[in-house]
Amino acid sequence: MPTFFDSTADAAEASEALRGLAHASRGFDQPAEMYGVIGDLSSGMRSLRQVLDQIADVHERKAAHAFNDDGNHEAGVRDALATAEELRQAANLVDRAYDRLAEGFIAAGRIAWHPDPVVEEAAPSRWVNVVFLQGDEADRPLRILSELGHVDAVDYLAQWDYGDETTRAALENGYVYNEPGQGTDDQVVISGDYALLVNPHIGYISLLRRYTEPDTEAQEAAQTGPSPTRNGPELRVSHSSPGAPKRADVPSKSDGSWFEPAKIAAVKQARGLGL
Repeated sequence: MPTFFDSTADAAEASEALRGLAHASRGFDQPAEMYGVIGDLSSGMRSLRQVLDQIADVHERKAAHAFNDDGNHEAGVRDALATAEELRQAANLVDRAYDRLAEGFIAAGRIAWHPDPVVEEAAPSRWVNVVFLQGDEADRPLRILSELGHVDAVDYLAQWDYGDETTRAALENGYVYNEPGQGTDDQVVISGDYALLVNPHIGYISLLRRYTEPDTEAQEAAQTGPSPTRNGPELRVSHSSPGAPKRADVPSKSDGSWFEPAKIAAVKQARGLGL
């Protein structure tokens, strides 16, 4: 919760909240919810503009107390004034972004989202193996999980996900599961369409991805090996369980990030939303 008096704590919380939003906004089950998110972003944009101006003011007012690391007062004053100028330039850019967000908000307010067509039967969804790391290979993602949290650990492991290629390999090798970690002592964390499985006591970590089967016939045609659906007990054992087969190393992507932030614009009109 914001303190409204501790700038350092509130800045850290705002940064974490935006980081969470960057991950959460990768998909929307209800598209109409995007309108409210844009409205909240517009309010945040206005506050950001105010914060930049206020910090710039303080740099100017306190310039007489500024020194550099070597104790040079003139250099400290120059840097304080330069900081203030750059912050004001940033505030002007935020103003321009706010105007664009306003136009996007107005356009979003004219959209009437219709629900997806009702289907007679939903396609079955299971989980395919993306990567399994154990021993020394698991040290880095386990450290990321411990120090930064499950979102960053998923980001790191997702570099082994090559989409259809990964899905085909999992189907061919039988690394497909009804539930992540079912019947094991794994710690399971769901993040979007990914499931992170961890067993720190044994020292392994793995990543599964949700897989929606097109239909039974297509699935059987895609599999060259035995189908896990015909080996009932195997489906109850996670690929990250002790003794499970270990996937060979896969070269990482050049880009370790699995999402890119979208550019957005600011709001002038709020159909019932407070700005």
